[in-house]
Amino acid sequence: MTSIWWIRRDFRLSDNPALVAAAALGAVVPVFVCDETVDDLGAAPKWRMGLGLAHLIARIEALGGRVILRSGAASEVLLELAKEVGAKGVYWNRLYDKAVIARDTAVKSTLKTAGIEAQSSNGHLCFEPWTVETKTGGYYKVYTPFWKTVRERDVADVLAVPKVTWPQAWPESEALSDWQMGAAMQRGAKVVLAHCHIGEEAALARLDAFIAQHVEAYKAKRDFPAEPVCSGLSENLTYGEISPRRIWHAGWHAMETGAAGAEHFLKELVWREFAYHLLYHEPDLPHRNHREGWDGFEWRGENDDAEAWRRGRTGVQFVDAAMREMYVTGVMHNRARMIVASFLTKHLLTDWRIGRAWFEDCLIDWDPAANAMGWQWVAGCGPDAAPYFRVFNPDGQAEKFDADGAYMRAWIAEEQARPSETSLSYFAAVPKSWDLSHQDIYPEPIIGLKEGRERALAAYARLKT
Repeated sequence: MTSIWWIRRDFRLSDNPALVAAAALGAVVPVFVCDETVDDLGAAPKWRMGLGLAHLIARIEALGGRVILRSGAASEVLLELAKEVGAKGVYWNRLYDKAVIARDTAVKSTLKTAGIEAQSSNGHLCFEPWTVETKTGGYYKVYTPFWKTVRERDVADVLAVPKVTWPQAWPESEALSDWQMGAAMQRGAKVVLAHCHIGEEAALARLDAFIAQHVEAYKAKRDFPAEPVCSGLSENLTYGEISPRRIWHAGWHAMETGAAGAEHFLKELVWREFAYHLLYHEPDLPHRNHREGWDGFEWRGENDDAEAWRRGRTGVQFVDAAMREMYVTGVMHNRARMIVASFLTKHLLTDWRIGRAWFEDCLIDWDPAANAMGWQWVAGCGPDAAPYFRVFNPDGQAEKFDADGAYMRAWIAEEQARPSETSLSYFAAVPKSWDLSHQDIYPEPIIGLKEGRERALAAYARLKT
């Protein structure tokens, strides 16, 4: 018998329930479908997805298999391919954002109507969103009780790489290069590529290195962006190059053996789970205010200040350093994410959805749930946002978490006698139309921090009246 493994965001062979299910049935035909959910991705995540897919293709080819690439509506593509290869079933790992759930529901209906088994599995989370309930039967809207609930649960063991057999004949495939998944990155692709860690092997090495070298100090040093103590695994989790279950078990073992920062590391992993819990129960989380009464808040739409923020030219060094870090590396330190989001939504009173969209375009670890929840949390309209009126002071945050200025110097080149290579690489990555040079004069702050804070607090006060 032949089965189809529909690859989505599970670019790995180990701990892959869909692959295990497909392999148990017989010969496996792996397929990746480029449909609207791929085409609609921002520049950086779409480019990074292409890199991860190319790596997986090469790995499967080294094992004697192939990955069939098809473009079009998933229901039509999968039905046609199943008929071509005589597949009895199509297997995939679930995802949870609104557009994907709608697509997958349509795919299941189409396949089952044709007499083809359609089976989805949990390969993207430790805890399925509908399995975690409050004592009254609802879903959690606050993180801490969610954490306390799932902390007591067992997490399924990691699955071994299954023995896979391939079909004797292969159907036709499109060429990955024809999809031009990195076209929108333009000259920035070369710069960001140097900071990527692509594939399952790189992800496993990252996890091992983190547990061996950094988990002990994680809680104490994780808020200092110049300290290399974070795992970096968000990039690999995004594309399923490593499973959350594997990370959970590694972190749990470290906690049981006394690593001081291990439990906090697990809490960060569960923060991602909480984001998906909310996204599943609130499908419009990326676009609609979570808290009632916030639709009338006086955020600004597009404005020149927001453009200065995007370009890392606000004149506030911690903010600009973080924005440039993202543009060069495709990621941003978590403490820095909170600071730049607070600055945009509070000091600049700009709608959080503008910031969310920019992150969606620039982050190689962009995640539909974590990105949406993070922006709403900082803006004040999201879950667990207490106090909602908190305004981060970027200079105060710099004094606390970058006292020697190492992080800011690493990313701000203007007016430095010897700019760092990372700070100079920003000017090699940005569009030429921005007309930026490291020889430019660094700008004055576009708003006084005290003035911006007072304006934000006044707006919050008016919201309550």
